[in-house]
Amino acid sequence: MVMREPEANVLTQQLPHLIAGADEVGSGLITRVAQWRHAEANETAWAHASGTALLVAHLQLDAHSVAAALLLGTDVTDAPVDEEVMPLVRGVNQLEGIGQLLGNTDKSRRAGHDQAENLRQMLLAMVTDIRVVLIKLAECLQSLRTIIQSSDKLTQQRLASEAQELFAPLANRLGVWQIKWEMEDLAYRILEPENYQRIARLLDEKRLDRECYINKVVTQLQAGLSHEGIAAEVTGRPKHIVSIINKMNRKHLSFDDLYDIRAVRILVPELKDCYTALGLVHHLWQPIVGEFDDYIAHPKPNDYRSLHTGVVGPENKALEVQIRTFAMHQHAELGVAAHWRYKEGGGKSDAMIDKIAWLRQILRWKEKNSDNQALADLFRNELFQDRIYVLTPQGHVIDLESGASPVDFAYHVHTDLGHRCRGARVDGVIVSLNTPLKNGQRVEILTVKQGTPSRDWLNPALGYLVTARARAKVRHWFRTEHFTEHVNVGREVLERELRRLRAHDINIDKLAGKLGHVRGEEFFAALGRNDIGMHALATAIESLTAQAVPANPPPMRTRAAMLLDAQSVRIEGVSGLPVTFAKCCHPAPPSGIVAYITQARGVTVHRRNCPSILRLDVSRQDRLLAASWSDNAQENLVELRVEAFDRQGLLRDVSALLTKEKISVLRVNTVSQGDMAIMRFQVQGRSTVDRALGRIRDLPHVVLAEQVDYPENGS
Repeated sequence: MVMREPEANVLTQQLPHLIAGADEVGSGLITRVAQWRHAEANETAWAHASGTALLVAHLQLDAHSVAAALLLGTDVTDAPVDEEVMPLVRGVNQLEGIGQLLGNTDKSRRAGHDQAENLRQMLLAMVTDIRVVLIKLAECLQSLRTIIQSSDKLTQQRLASEAQELFAPLANRLGVWQIKWEMEDLAYRILEPENYQRIARLLDEKRLDRECYINKVVTQLQAGLSHEGIAAEVTGRPKHIVSIINKMNRKHLSFDDLYDIRAVRILVPELKDCYTALGLVHHLWQPIVGEFDDYIAHPKPNDYRSLHTGVVGPENKALEVQIRTFAMHQHAELGVAAHWRYKEGGGKSDAMIDKIAWLRQILRWKEKNSDNQALADLFRNELFQDRIYVLTPQGHVIDLESGASPVDFAYHVHTDLGHRCRGARVDGVIVSLNTPLKNGQRVEILTVKQGTPSRDWLNPALGYLVTARARAKVRHWFRTEHFTEHVNVGREVLERELRRLRAHDINIDKLAGKLGHVRGEEFFAALGRNDIGMHALATAIESLTAQAVPANPPPMRTRAAMLLDAQSVRIEGVSGLPVTFAKCCHPAPPSGIVAYITQARGVTVHRRNCPSILRLDVSRQDRLLAASWSDNAQENLVELRVEAFDRQGLLRDVSALLTKEKISVLRVNTVSQGDMAIMRFQVQGRSTVDRALGRIRDLPHVVLAEQVDYPENGS
């Protein structure tokens, strides 16, 4: 490996900064990689790689991270690295171009915000090692530093947009402030050069001067707090330009109204120390009227607690001071009142907040821990495995549950796309519809013009659907489509179950009510869709059949029987008396009848074998009169016999058919024998009986339908 002298000098100057803080093994690794990359790369590529690596070193990451930063954009196959560096390089290279997906949204502001948020979460979920994200943030900042001097305005705009919308908020959440503020300032300088320069001129001082001013304030405060016996931590830095602009926009203030261009923060052990520190600050410098807020006594709605005061500091310059305990600071930085949450407008899930808080705790811990292997183990990111982030063909980010399939993806995009889904391409390769998707994959759904979901998709063992949202859409389709078909299937299911349980005369409305359905047809449809389990159905049926049922219910009195009048009977030796038909036995042709003379209601007609007549006292038997049916009443009397496999609704179907044929039913008798039902109908309407019998034979489960002759004298 031969290097020209100027190049060798550049490498020699940078190596101490690259290996700062690394142990002997780590220093050797970084040195080997730096020499290899310096020899392999051109001047531009080396400048970018070394600048990124220096940023990573300043973040106090381990030697593997610094080495990975030096190798970005290269094939690490021939590089002098160990197996720990290679996954880091591949992980960062995999994120190449992710920022370009920001442009793949419609013009609405909300859609652009959602796309950026999903991309940030997808970036975190795609990596298995959070160091990959930190290296990517360093690379983005280095790209901005370089491109700011370029004349390529298009590339400047693209990189600045990516930094502003994607990477700076991510750095903010992770607490990487030294990257965040510079990235925001550089991006704003490119995107809004006039406004940036205006605020820069208004500040009327260089950043270095402001930093020196803050250092003087910190030293003075630290001395005063120590004198009071308070073990405080005082930190501060001048607000960068974007922070000033954001506050002006958020609070609708002019530049002259800002009192916190320079700010310090005091962290103290106890609550009482907060007010002691506040007294010291107000003793040292004059408070600014109206610039004091006590968020300890009156916390913000998000439970943020701190003391804020504005004072006229040294050199008559406005200074903001925040005072809080270490516990308050921990909550403000990592809890529900986290700084990034109110700055970015909220809208993040509690689970995501917890994950970010955990990552930031790890970033703090790394500064105090020199065990690189333990640090690497902690950085292994297992926090984002409950979600995956995949892309549409147009580059939109879709957030799904881990393990989601292409069918889940299709239903998330659009319900109709899910219904018509018949295949999928993942990263250009056709896969089966139950293939679990992975982070960062690009998914294309293959459809038919008119399609319907498959019942197999609802089978959890087949793995077609993982998300509850997609399952609900498929169930809704089956619930609303083919309703009649489901009703018919449900009837058959119920009939089979009733035969199996030997249950008869079940009230369908009561059965439906027990199973949570108001209407009978909805109940049948639910059975047909398998929404009601067979065990639940059997339990409901058995609870109804357990109720007492009369062994011999009274014969059914039909409308035809109720229309019988005095002209229907002949009573020997009587005429002109009111005639009524007994309710105890419901006489109807052709059964034998007898008349009984009452004391006040005329003549009542009974069956000859009516129990009331058979138990009549001898003293009243002289009131009985011979009676018979008139010729008109007996005309067209027919008895029909129907045999069928017993099922729910059988009697109703036969009766409805007879009514449609305009045949008057006088009496019905039904007997069950095993799985068979034998029904006998006494009817009027001989002329249409043959046609009715033919239609009855066509009913489901009917075995026999025939006409039976009456005996000459019915009993």
